Amino acid sequence: MTRTPKPPATRSGLVPGLLSVLAMLLLWTVASQLTDRPQTLPAPWEVAARIGRLVATGELWFNAGMTLFRVVASFALAMAVGMALGLWMGRSRGADQWLNPGVIILLNVPALVVIVLCYIWIGLNETAAILAVALNKIPVVTVMIREGTRALRPDLDDMARAFRMAPLARLRHVVLPQLAPHVAASARAGISLIWKIVLVVEFLGRSNGVGFKIHLLFSSFDVTGVLAWALAFVAVMLAIDLALLRPWEARANRWRQDAA
Repeated sequence: MTRTPKPPATRSGLVPGLLSVLAMLLLWTVASQLTDRPQTLPAPWEVAARIGRLVATGELWFNAGMTLFRVVASFALAMAVGMALGLWMGRSRGADQWLNPGVIILLNVPALVVIVLCYIWIGLNETAAILAVALNKIPVVTVMIREGTRALRPDLDDMARAFRMAPLARLRHVVLPQLAPHVAASARAGISLIWKIVLVVEFLGRSNGVGFKIHLLFSSFDVTGVLAWALAFVAVMLAIDLALLRPWEARANRWRQDAA
């Protein structure tokens, strides 16, 4: 079997992506030099120097670690509950009719309202913070998994029944491989949404994390610090996306291509 050669960097989007980042840095540099108030838009090297100091002191590692913990915990909770609800609603017309109104309502409730209510009802603690973030993501996962469940191939389901596969075996070998592209897509979309909501949660009611540090810097109008913390955590989340989520989504979509 011949191995398909990998596309060159320009075709895969690496070079255009790097050029785009360089162009944005150039525009940022020009804008920072043209402004008559340097404190409102610091130069890129000033932000980079602040990030370097945060790394050297260890302050970045601790607070970014706390934020990442909240991201992972709320992501896992949202994916688990959303997948269970999506499978149920996709398989059962009655469940879909009963639960769909609640899902639509949650989709349209502002994230800030959910965060504030969780803090009021539960308290300013980690449980409220993680639950508030997860509640904002669960309906999105539910809808994506429900639509994926509705698109399952009935012939494969009939074959599984003909061979008398156990429910768990059918779920593992028939349902989940077909749902994998939808799960991967909801995971990638979810992680980008969740970490932003986590920053809001920390901004409003936590005593550590990237959002909390941005809150302190906002109080003193320290734009350099705000950009340093924000860009440092953006880099962390981009690394997770490129190293874990994007390859997972590519493998998940390969099943669909092979089946076609």
